Amino acid sequence: MKNLCIIPARGGSKRIPRKNIKDFLGKPIIAYSIEAALRSGLFEEVMVSTDDQEIADVAMQYGASVPFMRSAETANDFATTKNVLDEVLARYQQLGKSFDAMCCIYATAPLIATQDVIDAYNRLMQSDFSCVYPIVLFSYPIWRCLDVVEDGSMMRHWPEYENSRSQDLPKTYHDTGTFYWYKLSQNAIMPGKLGAIIVPEERVQDIDTETDWKLAEIKYQLQNAKQA
Repeated sequence: MKNLCIIPARGGSKRIPRKNIKDFLGKPIIAYSIEAALRSGLFEEVMVSTDDQEIADVAMQYGASVPFMRSAETANDFATTKNVLDEVLARYQQLGKSFDAMCCIYATAPLIATQDVIDAYNRLMQSDFSCVYPIVLFSYPIWRCLDVVEDGSMMRHWPEYENSRSQDLPKTYHDTGTFYWYKLSQNAIMPGKLGAIIVPEERVQDIDTETDWKLAEIKYQLQNAKQA
């Protein structure tokens, strides 16, 4: 199997400036994603899709390739991750390179575990799923969520669960937002069934604010303290 890892990392991050190469406990945060991909041993190529030369230089310093720069169309605030992936796959097709599977790993995923990348790949290959990615249990039952109306009052979205015990409510999960594995056909993402692996909450943290960043650092340090 020929597998490609794509790490999207544009230069125009707004909420945390220069987010993708900001120092995270001693090295640029993108380095953690690159290193996790390389450690897995699954990829023919680990590439970074960026429009920023500084990001490209950092990516190559940590072992990724940057065979071409991202276009202006996929580097603006409105481009989706799928737009980026489709562009990268099309560029490789033009270069005469094709792949059987692709993993998109986000540049700000320092808590990513290499074993999770491997486990998700194995599930993808051993199933009829076209896509597999990690999910995590909601920390609080969503069945107890509240709606706030215009006058400031609130009501239960699902009043039928008001008196249910938490342990009796169905478990619900959300996407970790760290990586996604896809099967490919002629360098295009195949449609089909979605699959998942479940990961623990300590390996998941959105990083959209400075507070998020600090929480991610704390979780990373706690993980490494356990492993020491």
